[in-house]
Amino acid sequence: MSNNETRTISQNWAPRFFTIWTGQAFSLFGSALVQFALVWWLTKETGSATVLATATLVALLPQIVFGPFIGALVDRWNRRVIMIVADGSIALATAFLFYLFATDQIQIWHIYAVMFIRSLGTAFHSPAMTASTSLMVPDKYLAQLSGANQLLQGLVGIAAPPLGALLIEAFSTQNVLLIDIATAALAILPLLFIPVPQPARDMVEKPSTYWEDLREGFHYVVRWRGLLGLTILAMILNFMITPSSALLPLVITKVFNGGATQLGWSEALFGVGMIAGGILLSVWGGFKRRIVTSFSGIIGIGAGCVMIGFVPADKFYLLLAANFIIGFTQVFANGPLMAILQSTVAPDKQGRVFSLLGAGATAMMPLSLLVSGPIADQFGIRFWFVFGGVVCILMTVIGFFIPAIMNVENNHEAALTPVTE
Repeated sequence: MSNNETRTISQNWAPRFFTIWTGQAFSLFGSALVQFALVWWLTKETGSATVLATATLVALLPQIVFGPFIGALVDRWNRRVIMIVADGSIALATAFLFYLFATDQIQIWHIYAVMFIRSLGTAFHSPAMTASTSLMVPDKYLAQLSGANQLLQGLVGIAAPPLGALLIEAFSTQNVLLIDIATAALAILPLLFIPVPQPARDMVEKPSTYWEDLREGFHYVVRWRGLLGLTILAMILNFMITPSSALLPLVITKVFNGGATQLGWSEALFGVGMIAGGILLSVWGGFKRRIVTSFSGIIGIGAGCVMIGFVPADKFYLLLAANFIIGFTQVFANGPLMAILQSTVAPDKQGRVFSLLGAGATAMMPLSLLVSGPIADQFGIRFWFVFGGVVCILMTVIGFFIPAIMNVENNHEAALTPVTE
């Protein structure tokens, strides 16, 4: 029996959950607009690749460094309060940035600081929301919900950049920041009135300390061989796939002699693929065994990357098709995997598990970029697409033959064994 099936979920769960979800969706869109506005301001004001790289690193560090430690707090504290405080803190940081822009006091380090605060808030908010979902949504709908989340990300990815550019030209950067403050308020408002279930703690008679909870979270992941295998697999796959998006502009300019228009079409087709995949997954839900759906999606991503590596320079439309395939199959790789974790990980440990998994996967991003750059310079821009894509396919095929991973939804008993000194 899945973990959230041991709890009684109200029959009218949908209005409550989707009221919260809609507010979060508006907040996600506002955050995407602000991210675009800040990156564009840094690009326009400095024109420095180092500045942009530093901004990216600053935005990743809180989730990498603090993520594993934040998870234990998410499991100890009230998750609804965490989401309210996280959204509120991000809004306050954005409001301060608005003041700096309006008074013409803005400096680059201010942007870095606010990006750091926004990322730290996300590091708290994301596992709190994800862990709360399994207590509010019946297990049979988790895969469809993951599809809806992927659909939302695809829509935001397509709409936010052009709309952000339009708004910046029409209203200036600081006024775009006000949109994020307004959408954060829309995210907070439902949380003030709709209760969010809290997981039952294991040790009621003997309350645990923070450090004991932290240790228990690591123990939980390590003892559950299927979950540990999935975590390692996710880290390797993220390492292999991340450079593809960073190197794609160079592929378009140097291999296909394209420009901003071609890059825009490529990103648009990726977003359309995500939307199409999100619609299908939200309706279909995937195969009965969610891990099969996820693995099939990963193989599709790998195939799309390999395709980009071999597309002839005069067949740009095939690159667009490959990007569509990657966007489409990414939904099936990520959505069911999240549903697996939400339905099988003990509710009172989900904050720690999601934070550990997120920190591990995010940490692979800067590492892979450091490694892939010199390799691409040495062996050609498209070498990494073929290499990374092939490794993804091979690793996933190997995963099909590892029982602990294939049966991850049914082999979590070992993880529940108490920690012994």
